[in-house]
Amino acid sequence: MYSIAFDKNLIKDVKLVEINLLNPHEKVIEKKKSSLAKFIKSYENYYIISSIVCCHKSMLIIDGHHRFFALKELGFKKVPVTLIDYSHKSIRTGKLNPIDKDYIVNVGLSKELMEPKSTEHAIYCYKSKQWQPIILLSSMFKIETADIL
Repeated sequence: MYSIAFDKNLIKDVKLVEINLLNPHEKVIEKKKSSLAKFIKSYENYYIISSIVCCHKSMLIIDGHHRFFALKELGFKKVPVTLIDYSHKSIRTGKLNPIDKDYIVNVGLSKELMEPKSTEHAIYCYKSKQWQPIILLSSMFKIETADIL
């Protein structure tokens, strides 16, 4: 098992959220999104998926754009989300060329999407003293696939 040590106040909630409330800020790689949608659809009854990591204030998608667009394509109305405090100092937007978080939020709210993988969000682990992929804040969810058309 892999775990990270982080400020537990960073996670505000974990729940199912109306998909149309989420705000992506990046385009996706179409082939990767289509492959994921096809893979999820191939499961007869359910699929276990990592939650989409979002800002609890702006509903900006921080991690999980391909999951978001694949689930939207499949017709899901609600998606699993981990809501976090995006302003927290232990979250960075890139290793070499960090992008201002306010700028990223504004892009997401404007619906003008950045190119795929423009940001590289990471969370600082107090135990390892290293930056780790922010997907490690995700929770696992069971989503029903039996009703996918």
